[in-house]
Amino acid sequence: MKSPRNMVKRKMSPGPCLLHTVPNMLRLPGTLGGCERASSNQNIRHRMRGDQVLWVPGSDHAGIATQAVVEKQLWKERGVRRHELSREDFLREVWKWKEEKGGEICEQLRVLGASLDWDRECFTMDAGSSVAVTEAFVRLYKAGLLYRNRQLVNWSCALRSAISDIEVESRPLPGCTELRLPDSPTPVSFGLLFSVAFPVDGESDAEVVVGTTRPETLPGDVAVAVHPDDSRYTHLHGRQLCHPLTGQLLPLITDCAVQPHLGTGAVKVTPAHSPADAELGARHGLSPLSVIAEDGTMTSLCGDWLQGLHRFVAREKILSALRERGLFRGFQDHPMVLPICSRSGDVVEYLPKSQWFVRCREMGDRAAKAVESGALELSPSFHQKNWQHWFSHTGDWCVSRQLWWGHQIPAYLVVEEHTQGDTKDCWVVGRTEAEAREVAAEMTGRPGAELTLERDPDVLDTWFSSALFPFSALGWPQETPDLARFYPLSLLETGSDLLLFWVGRMVMLGTQLTGQLPFSKVLLHSMVRDRQGRKMSKSLGNVLDPRDIISGVELQVLQEKLRDGNLDPAELVIAASAQRKDFPHGIPECGTDALRFALCSHGALGGDLHLSVSEVLSFRHFCNKIWNALRFILNALGEKFIPQPAEELSPASPMDAWILSCLARTARDCERGFLTRELALVTHALHHFWLHNLCDVYLETVKPVLLHLPHPPGPLQVLFSCADVGLRLLAPLMPFLAEELWQRLPPRPGGAPAPSICVAPYPSARSLERWHQPELERHFSRVQEAVQALRALRATYQLTKARPRVLLQSSEPGEQGLFEAFLEPLRTLGHCGAVGLLPPAAAAPSGWAQAALSDTVQVYMELQGLVDPQTHLPRLAARRHKLQKQLDGLIARTPSEGEGETQRQQRLSSLQLELSKLDKAASHLQHLMDVSPSPGEL
Repeated sequence: MKSPRNMVKRKMSPGPCLLHTVPNMLRLPGTLGGCERASSNQNIRHRMRGDQVLWVPGSDHAGIATQAVVEKQLWKERGVRRHELSREDFLREVWKWKEEKGGEICEQLRVLGASLDWDRECFTMDAGSSVAVTEAFVRLYKAGLLYRNRQLVNWSCALRSAISDIEVESRPLPGCTELRLPDSPTPVSFGLLFSVAFPVDGESDAEVVVGTTRPETLPGDVAVAVHPDDSRYTHLHGRQLCHPLTGQLLPLITDCAVQPHLGTGAVKVTPAHSPADAELGARHGLSPLSVIAEDGTMTSLCGDWLQGLHRFVAREKILSALRERGLFRGFQDHPMVLPICSRSGDVVEYLPKSQWFVRCREMGDRAAKAVESGALELSPSFHQKNWQHWFSHTGDWCVSRQLWWGHQIPAYLVVEEHTQGDTKDCWVVGRTEAEAREVAAEMTGRPGAELTLERDPDVLDTWFSSALFPFSALGWPQETPDLARFYPLSLLETGSDLLLFWVGRMVMLGTQLTGQLPFSKVLLHSMVRDRQGRKMSKSLGNVLDPRDIISGVELQVLQEKLRDGNLDPAELVIAASAQRKDFPHGIPECGTDALRFALCSHGALGGDLHLSVSEVLSFRHFCNKIWNALRFILNALGEKFIPQPAEELSPASPMDAWILSCLARTARDCERGFLTRELALVTHALHHFWLHNLCDVYLETVKPVLLHLPHPPGPLQVLFSCADVGLRLLAPLMPFLAEELWQRLPPRPGGAPAPSICVAPYPSARSLERWHQPELERHFSRVQEAVQALRALRATYQLTKARPRVLLQSSEPGEQGLFEAFLEPLRTLGHCGAVGLLPPAAAAPSGWAQAALSDTVQVYMELQGLVDPQTHLPRLAARRHKLQKQLDGLIARTPSEGEGETQRQQRLSSLQLELSKLDKAASHLQHLMDVSPSPGEL
């Protein structure tokens, strides 16, 4: 029976539970996500329980990321920029890329054994999803929850688009820090506080010194503010200051928001480029001046000397001008938090833009109350605090994105023939242009045919369509799915608050549009990182494609994948070098089941998951162990074996009773692990049963029993039950291996067998409770301690082939009976000859090696005639010398950075214990040599 690499899983039929996931993000192909590791496991388990299960596969269009990749590819391959193409031509290129690369995520899911309803596969740019997006926009607009306004937004100059708050990374800087930024010709220093003097109008020797970290925004200053109670500036209240660059007069205003203890206590006010300044400016009726353009260059309001310059080039020119005018007062290190666009790596600018916004306060309050009331459960529970904090501080949601790839906003500008200078733009919303024209006609009182409508060129934030997924995937708005009749469970991958943000959007829009929560539980997974804890990134060369781990891949192929990607030349060099270091011989073939088991072996409710290929490979060896165990069991059962009904199985020996008790305990632990969503508990229980209980112990003890012909029926029935129940417990985590092996087992009599293990009943703890004997397991653990002691004695005296006699002695009569029931397994597992019991009061046998199991139990092993002291003593001395050198070195060595003191002490204790054993053995051999001749002298 050969071990297969991957087996094709049979198609499963949906079986009173709905298990669905929100879409995986259309991430760049070749990345390993976290949601795959538990979704399929829970899916299969629920189906095996007889529940009706649905896992809808889907992906979102990842507007910013996908457009950026395609733009980069067009430039690399054809030297073409997006704006050199028409919108239609560019979108054709994106769809082409999506057809080539977008399917790789679903392919990864298939290879990973994910059990999805592929007929329901969804994509957020599909027709059905597009209808749902348009309908949601129209309904929110009519409900007064969606509006257009000009206000500050997070702006990425590199992307030329607005971005979400969640896409702004707050990067702390300890002081002066140089950063390389997109489109910036040279590195830019941040973490500096520049001091600039604003002369007081009418007083030649008076000035107010203002500190700023962004001198490039000086042209946009409209005032200087101080705290009303700051005595340093009381005499200047109501005065005007001269702008240090333009000479224009600016008011010195007072506001309680100013913190007098920071810097000089005076701050410049730039309402067009700072959210805090925008609020301050609004309180004082100050008009904003927008001096940074969409592309990050300076606008015409700055004057000819700055217009068109990159903002960070303009910074140096501004500082030079201040020095020339004698108004620069120096700079100093200044710890600060810099807003960085997580999509592009550029510094985020705050620019005033006319955009579409969703009012979030009312919907956010409902979402917060859903968690507070228990209607929505977030797991792990620590996310609840973040959830409440986020919704208590959330502002309105800017949903406009200046992209071409995405859902174009269904809003139209009514173009008037004679636009009045101060008249506000007239916008209408409709599901179609015809519907929008009807609205415009009613609004303007003019015939619709005479009106000119221009559709908003912007697209909606990807999160808008993704937030609708649980509903749109099940038919909304044509029909509203009644999720309340199901037990919904959604599984997500998260490495930060990004997916919590996503869930929040789903809850907000779902409850508003359908009147019901999209799910009652959410499980937020930890992020899968590399073995060093770094986020997987193509630029780092540490991306693990699950298909490469499953099938194996040579280093050359990995390097070719990098070269075929869209990395910059500098990034490619770094990534290729890192890849050669991490995978010098490529990635070995590990198989699907080993990868799934490795992913699930980490706690889903804890911190991020650090995955290494060596760890996956170790679980491949575990798969081989299971395979070989089943080969042994099937050979033992033979072709004519007929399983007993499980309820009729009764153990014939203490060892049979012990392994069945272990099996029942494993089923209980698996059940608890799945219920608490601690998959690591499930993997640990299964690994311990298969490897340590079944393979290492029971199979070894049963081998001598099966040498007798005909085979006794009891152990065979136990072996079958262990294989059958053990594989069904294993199926959610290792579906391919479990399926292949389970199909080879003889069917139980009565009733048609299940066509697949994935629809066979999942073993419940209650059904196996009659086998559970905790007291018996505790007794056998004492036997295992004796086995370990005997193996340690054999190793100390280097007894490789000899089978010495063994005696056990206990001062407690009750313990004698405990060992008596397991003398034969003890002999087998300890690789001993005859094993007997020494009466409690009997003297210790002379010349036998001794080991204490406890204060009451001693183990004796015969040595006479098996060990030559003269030959063995020098060997012990050599081993002792080697260990003593290790101990001395460990004591003398200074602990390395990051080395735990606990680990160091454990190593010291281990070496000292081993030395003590060697000393005791040497003393014993010396005594033997003194009282008896060596075997060679006989």
